Amino acid sequence: MGTDLSAGRPDRLLLAVLRGARRDPPPIWLMRQAGRYLPEYRALRASKGGFLELCYDPEAAAEVTLQPIRRFGFDGAILFSDILVIPHALGQTLSFVAGEGPRLAPPLADHKLADLAAAPARLDPVYETVRRVAAALPPATTFLGFAGAPWTVATYMVAGEGSRDQAAARGLAYRDPARFGAIIEAVTEATIHYLSGQIEAGVHAVQLFDSWAGSLAPAEFERWVIAPAARIVAALHARHPGVPVIGFPKGAGGRLAAYAREVEADALGLDESVDPAWADAALPPGLPVQGNLDPLALLAGGAALAEGVARIRAAFAERPHIFNLGHGIVPEVPVAHVEALLSLVRGA
Repeated sequence: MGTDLSAGRPDRLLLAVLRGARRDPPPIWLMRQAGRYLPEYRALRASKGGFLELCYDPEAAAEVTLQPIRRFGFDGAILFSDILVIPHALGQTLSFVAGEGPRLAPPLADHKLADLAAAPARLDPVYETVRRVAAALPPATTFLGFAGAPWTVATYMVAGEGSRDQAAARGLAYRDPARFGAIIEAVTEATIHYLSGQIEAGVHAVQLFDSWAGSLAPAEFERWVIAPAARIVAALHARHPGVPVIGFPKGAGGRLAAYAREVEADALGLDESVDPAWADAALPPGLPVQGNLDPLALLAGGAALAEGVARIRAAFAERPHIFNLGHGIVPEVPVAHVEALLSLVRGA
């Protein structure tokens, strides 16, 4: 194993890849790796009550973040939190309805967003979670922070909940682009502040999740996905030189090359709909990529899992690559399938 001279610690494989190195086998972590498929998570959540209470309890959130590291030895730990802490900090009421998902109120049509500085305490528990995890992680593990990208966060803020086609936000963006632009601006500034706070508290890199990027028409994609992400990445690079930022515009498809070129993120996350061979040919040479096994292939296990792993590893054999899923792990995945995935990726 190599040495990370800048840190004076054992090589953090994942961080090295984010900075442009190739590693064989590639480092691996999984989106939503801290969550409902793990019995230890289910037990802790049952003892703490609701999901939001768990997110805002630094001791419990740190424990959840560390659980999959202890069990599987992933190369990366992802902060346990939620993308909707930003609208909560901006003044909306946030709750989670069992079996239905998040609810935000009041609707933004007639609501003025608060200045983030007016409610900084709402983010303080997240920073405390980061500090606790940073102090407890194994030296070779890369610690990843994250935030939702402005477009995806705004879709929840406008609708007050998740939606199948993000119609409320898309409609508002067409009818009143100035009003919608003000929402995007507020979320962009808050996200810069939030990710910067995570970095200062101890994460090594951050990921920007744009889960609903694929729902936009091309011009709207440029305006509401690419432009805000580029501002966030530029601001973080200026404030924290050397700290990598991963962009993940789910559903971007053929627009990935434009996103990579214009956003200038340090690495690009690929969802399961992207052909890895196409991505390797279309994306800038040397750009680190992350992904992109179908979460349902992990659920299926067996031949589907083995074939998916082999195809992805072959496609990215000459490129800096972090193995991951194309989106979050589903709660029904057996722990044994995750163990099998690790063996396939690491060649054990």
